[in-house]
Amino acid sequence: MLSTWLHFTALAVYLSALIGIGWVLFKAVSVVNSDRTQISLLVRSLKIYNPVQTGALGLLILSGAFQLTDLKAAYRENFIKELGGMLELKLFFAFILIMLSTFQSMGVAHRFVKRCEGGEACTTGDVRSVVRRLRISTLCILGCAAITFWFALHLRS
Repeated sequence: MLSTWLHFTALAVYLSALIGIGWVLFKAVSVVNSDRTQISLLVRSLKIYNPVQTGALGLLILSGAFQLTDLKAAYRENFIKELGGMLELKLFFAFILIMLSTFQSMGVAHRFVKRCEGGEACTTGDVRSVVRRLRISTLCILGCAAITFWFALHLRS
């Protein structure tokens, strides 16, 4: 019961972070006229987003693994027969989701924050490039999350 509650809470936080970056932060950055303010807003927001997104994804993975262990114990030898194919596809898309989220958080956002905080010059072109890559990766992550969620619902029925 606790792992189910934790799983849904982590899912809500994770999706809220994605929606927040996708529909709030990107619009806020586009409205701001000053280059310095855009960079500052993006850096401050990503410093909050990165640990929230990564932490929620970690809890999502761990709580899902706990639930899977309980499910394996309940089904015993029928586990693969009953859930194997559907679970395999869900885990495949979950893996893609993890890779995309890691790329977004560590490969794009974290690098940008460290570069700007490290004293390197961050230009408007850099902001546009980072926002474009974050926007594309957010859409890909949301699509992958929807597919993974669909498989999760079908595993429960």
